[in-house]
Amino acid sequence: QVQLVESGGGLVQPGGSLRLSCAASAFTFSTYAMTWYRQAPGLQSEMVACVSSGSEPYYAASVKGRFTATRDNAKNTLYLQMNSLKPEDTAVYYCVKNQGARCDSGLHSRGEGTQVTVSS
Repeated sequence: QVQLVESGGGLVQPGGSLRLSCAASAFTFSTYAMTWYRQAPGLQSEMVACVSSGSEPYYAASVKGRFTATRDNAKNTLYLQMNSLKPEDTAVYYCVKNQGARCDSGLHSRGEGTQVTVSS
């Protein structure tokens, strides 16, 4: 069974940085695109970033230039480096396994999420 475990969330001041990690297991990590989603209270979930199996990243316009998504296939781990954080980045961040190698493939499995709160 696919397992995705997010970590690295927390409370940070505006302008600060956090690095999220997602440890994946029970599937061939290197052959699937992986996506970061987020959901804020009362809002729909939003795709934040995706990394294809070939490590090509895609970003939502709201985070482009501030967030960097990477993957380490040797460690079966997905990362999200978040810089210049804003209060509107506050949300639960989820790691999601895609159905295929490309970022335009559908979604398959999701982790439990990690809370990110940006507040002074």
